[in-house]
Amino acid sequence: MRTKLGFTILLCLLPLTLAAQTVDEVIKKAIESRGGVDKIKAVQSERITGRVIFPQGVEGTLILELKRPHKLYSEVTVEGQKMLRAYDGKLAGWTINPFSENKEVQPMAEDELKGMPDETDQDGPLVDYKAKGSQIQLVAKEDLDGKAVYHLKITDKNGEARAYFLDASTFLTVKWTGIRKIDNQLLPWECTLSDYRDVGGLKFPFKIDQGSPDTEFRQSLTIDKVELNPKIEESHFAKPAPPPAPAATAPSAPPRS
Repeated sequence: MRTKLGFTILLCLLPLTLAAQTVDEVIKKAIESRGGVDKIKAVQSERITGRVIFPQGVEGTLILELKRPHKLYSEVTVEGQKMLRAYDGKLAGWTINPFSENKEVQPMAEDELKGMPDETDQDGPLVDYKAKGSQIQLVAKEDLDGKAVYHLKITDKNGEARAYFLDASTFLTVKWTGIRKIDNQLLPWECTLSDYRDVGGLKFPFKIDQGSPDTEFRQSLTIDKVELNPKIEESHFAKPAPPPAPAATAPSAPPRS
């Protein structure tokens, strides 16, 4: 009886052990597919330049700079107007939106600040995920748009979950889905990554489409260039200078008598 009972307990535990090993194997291959943990961590700063397309065909250019630990500067230029975001890597961030009613420098919204550690994580969610307080579950190997993928569920230390889909042959991330708060609305969000290219021994997606399905909140990014370890001035991550005041209109000359 004890032998049978012990065998039954082993049968119950075995799937859990295999699942854990499978998750670790998938994570290891995913990190290796990007270039390996050593090359990933050797990148201290990044500069990404590209083109963005918004709804209704509105186009703009993007400059995104990241620097360890968790510093960010982004500049999107549309119709000659620059939308800026800066984060000091600690607690403070700022934005300038010339298309809003208030065109002055504004502190980042609380929800945006909360997401900064994730947005500025140059390593990605899989590297050192346990140290970050995250949990990863291998949901299944399934089909996504006719392609075999590994479906991972990543739950961060705050309890927020995202689904990541890794190409089963390359182990590169092709899509992730989750929830984002936009204009005080919790909206489903999805991001599709494609056109991976090698830059300095690391793989980067050069095409990123993201947004909330069936809403106006969506954009398509085509990357033109990725620079690794460029020199970036610390001032880029500080509070931006206020936009220049519009030039005063010169008074018209008085009519001649």
